[in-house]
Amino acid sequence: MVWNGYHLQSGTHARRRKKARGRDKETAMRQGHANETCQTISELLSRVGDKWTIQIIRALSAGPMRFNALRREITDISQKMLASTLRNLERDGFVSRSVEPTKPPSVTYALTELGEDLQRPVFALAQWTGENAQRIHAARAAYDVTQAGGRDAA
Repeated sequence: MVWNGYHLQSGTHARRRKKARGRDKETAMRQGHANETCQTISELLSRVGDKWTIQIIRALSAGPMRFNALRREITDISQKMLASTLRNLERDGFVSRSVEPTKPPSVTYALTELGEDLQRPVFALAQWTGENAQRIHAARAAYDVTQAGGRDAA
């Protein structure tokens, strides 16, 4: 007999419960790892799928650029949003920032090797979007018609 903290159990029953708890811990660890992986993927897809990230990657694919040149290239972005996005891209390793000791200091941004690797899927997605834009617009229009018809009937 084994004391489990509440009552006495037979040795066999106690071993089964202990074994089941071990399996539960293993399952929880696997699920925790899967959740952690999914969270990481979600965070990175959110970053690389961001409207401004894609435009910055596209602009820097032509070569290193200074901050104001990037701002002129990406017309609708605010100075604050450009600075914030560049900072995040630098943190994630997609963009490098180099400061030239001039008066005033000159800051140049460039794609890192990781950023250049990111160009391929970003450009592939952009190409796919361009090739399928009409189909997407048609699907949206058809959906909107069915939803408008459904609301009128309700």
